[in-house]
Amino acid sequence: MTHHRWLAVLVMVMFSCTVAELAGDGPNILTVKEKTAGFELLFNGTDLKGWEHKDNWVVEDGAIARKRGGGDLTYKAKKIPDDFELRFEWKVAKGSNSGIYYRPGQYEYQILDNKVHGDGKNPRTSAASLYFCMAPSKDATKPVGEWNTGKIVCQGSIIQHWLNGERVLDFDYNSSKWAKEVELLKIRGGDVKARGDYLHLQDHGDPVWYRAIKLRTIPKDEQIDHKAMPIPEDYLKREKAFVDAHLKRQKEKK
Repeated sequence: MTHHRWLAVLVMVMFSCTVAELAGDGPNILTVKEKTAGFELLFNGTDLKGWEHKDNWVVEDGAIARKRGGGDLTYKAKKIPDDFELRFEWKVAKGSNSGIYYRPGQYEYQILDNKVHGDGKNPRTSAASLYFCMAPSKDATKPVGEWNTGKIVCQGSIIQHWLNGERVLDFDYNSSKWAKEVELLKIRGGDVKARGDYLHLQDHGDPVWYRAIKLRTIPKDEQIDHKAMPIPEDYLKREKAFVDAHLKRQKEKK
């Protein structure tokens, strides 16, 4: 190949990269719209700068992967704001279980293979649930091995979980309507009013992958769209035996 042709190819590659960056192509790049909204990238797709772990998490093909036992992966560069929006993508292997902890204590956005793992039998512990507290309104997961998009939005006493573009959980924990759910979280070891923790990606002993982790602080003058979503009645019936068994185990430990 001649010198001029090499130069032309190099210019085309550089131009393509610039266009991709401007367009926000790729999961680990902020779009212009996300930058304008105030999002920051917590994972750059190449290394785990800012994250703390015991060499059991690695980066492969632009994603964070759990490779061996050793504990959770924690983002230590900054704590989660009180009011925030967190976006991320996740996928699991067959039967895998993981979770995203975004507030102190047992405060978890569940990551799960609903079809195989036992937690998938109880909606209140299924994928996108606020684990053992609030069930998602539906199972919006994609098949194992495919990427799911997740989102957590918190403002004041409102908590929302999104999965694959659908708002599957939205409630105000100050409402007396959800007193039972708040009590369940307390039994689990979480406090709905707790704030100021680091972001944790759970090592539950199973293969799991994360990418496109983006965070923004929700400004005080911004009002999020809130639409309370009740737990379907069939979900409540299916979970009763699970909850009763858990409470019995808790009582026996005392």
